[in-house]
Order: sequence, then structure tokens, then C-alpha cells
Amino acid sequence: MGRIAALFDLDKTLLDTSSAVLYARYLYRNGLMSRRQLARVVWWTVLSRLGFLDMQELVPRLLSDAAGDDEGEVRRQCDLWFAQDVLPHLTEKGRQRVAEHQAQGHVLAIVSGSTQYSVRPMAEYLGFPGQYVCTYLEAEDGRLTGRIVPPVCYGPGKVVWAERFAAEHRVDLSASYFYTDSITDLPLLEQVGQPVAVNPDPRLRRLARRQGWPVEMFY
Repeated sequence: MGRIAALFDLDKTLLDTSSAVLYARYLYRNGLMSRRQLARVVWWTVLSRLGFLDMQELVPRLLSDAAGDDEGEVRRQCDLWFAQDVLPHLTEKGRQRVAEHQAQGHVLAIVSGSTQYSVRPMAEYLGFPGQYVCTYLEAEDGRLTGRIVPPVCYGPGKVVWAERFAAEHRVDLSASYFYTDSITDLPLLEQVGQPVAVNPDPRLRRLARRQGWPVEMFY
């Protein structure tokens, strides 16, 4: 038997909103994004949560504009953004559930489609630094390349990254928990022994009821 893990999605699970939307609003507030671009990000976020976008194709295209950016400066700016704009959206119920699993000696991790620039500081803040998988932006010689480390951590891609994490940390996914809000995470929900729907979208709520999975409201 391997160790038991408690895996948490970030957006609309630990957070009461989407980190992508928060970052888009940050860019808009600082004059780095137009109102139309902001509206497009919000709309794409809705569609992705419902599983209506090919994120394996869309995400690399969206992130290609970052090519050449100084990775250290991006990290520094995102750490400021995280403290100012993201942390206020961390749910108290999510924080409590994390603490409960920590008290039981479970391996904690965030499994999120967001990038390392929002996921890494959240894992550090919650007390399990380095224990996360996400959509990784690639960097070479201190500069972002505009590429991601495949696959995008979304849908079946989350299973790939979760299995890599499980192997590294000697985790038994069949005995572990996964908390998420979205039907797009069904591939990973079906891999764990303890799936939990958190503030679920309508399709996940219906599925959870049929399967007898717990449904929790973090916000």
C-alpha cells in the first residue's frame, strides 16, 4: 500500500474564483489588457470549466506571447499579484479541509490547470511547498520560451501529471482524495478512491449524485 494523498484543484475549489480571471483583471487594471481581451478571458474560462474548449491546443497558443519574458521578473510580479489579488479568494473551508488532511498525515498537493506562478505560491502558503503539478511554462537561460512542458494539466493531462506525482511521492491514487469543481476533471476523479465534488458545475453535480460521491460547498 502506498501513501494516501489529498489532491486539490485550485480554481473554483480552493479559490472561490478563477486565477486566470484574477490575472486578467490585474493586467487590465495595470493597462496591459483591453476590456475586450478581459471579456474574452472570462468567456474562455467559463467554456473551459464546462469542457467546451480544446485546452491542449488553446493554452500553448495563449501562452506563446510570453516568449522572451524574463522568468525571474515574471515570478516576482506574480508573487506580488498572488499576495494582493489571489490570497483574498482562498476559501476558509478549503483551508480547513487542507489542515484536516495534514493532521491525518496525508500527502498534500495541488493539481491545477493554472501555471506554476499561481500554484507554487499557494502550495507554499498552505504549508506543503513544492507539492503541486500544473501547466508548466518552460524557461531557458532565465527567459520564458513561450512553450509549455506537455501536456497541459487539464482533463486527461491531469491524470498524467498526477500519476507522475504519485510515483515520485509513493502515493496510492486508488486510496487518495481529489477535490474539484469541474466535470473536465472526470478522468482524475475516476482514478482516485475518494472523489469529492466541490461547488460542482451542473454536470459534475448530477454525476456525483448518481455515483454517490460527496458534494461539498467551500463557498
